[in-house]
Amino acid sequence: MKSLVGVLVCALLLGCSGQMIQSEPGTSASVTTPATSGVGLRLSPGHDTGGGLASLPAHCQVRPGPRPDPACTPGAVDPTVTVSQLCPTPHTRARRPPESYTAPLKRELMARYGESGSTSRYELDHLVPLELGGAGWDVHNLWPEPGASPNAKDAVEDAANRAVCTGRLSLARAQQEMAADWVALGRELGVGVGG
Repeated sequence: MKSLVGVLVCALLLGCSGQMIQSEPGTSASVTTPATSGVGLRLSPGHDTGGGLASLPAHCQVRPGPRPDPACTPGAVDPTVTVSQLCPTPHTRARRPPESYTAPLKRELMARYGESGSTSRYELDHLVPLELGGAGWDVHNLWPEPGASPNAKDAVEDAANRAVCTGRLSLARAQQEMAADWVALGRELGVGVGG
């Protein structure tokens, strides 16, 4: 019965037909599609922290792009966010966590990713951005992105939001592709990115 409820929630809120819901009692559900090779997006509404840091691996590694380690940062979405809240202008302020939450989290995630030095050299980035309905507070959607901000990923985020708002991409597909490989999504959308 819980599986059926998860499928209905997914279908109604995210438009994710043909996708599987994975969940265990007491955890947030995740959406997995075959196209992402097992990468699961967590459904994490409101101020859900995704189980906190204890739910993450102790060691993570930044991949080329730069992209986060999918075992540490698979991405998470807020299933209560609708396209009408994102278009024509995304309303993200209420879903953005305060610095009192993000500053210590940034230091801890930098340590897990083996990054040291000044925190100013990193952006605590939402893998699935808030302008695509990414979960603002979930640790599975946050990682220490190296480099200056704005950066190449920010351009992909803007292009993906425009693609959702114009109907070129569904919100669910944009979320999945951003989490699976934002560099490839950027190329698909015609945004010049490295990696």
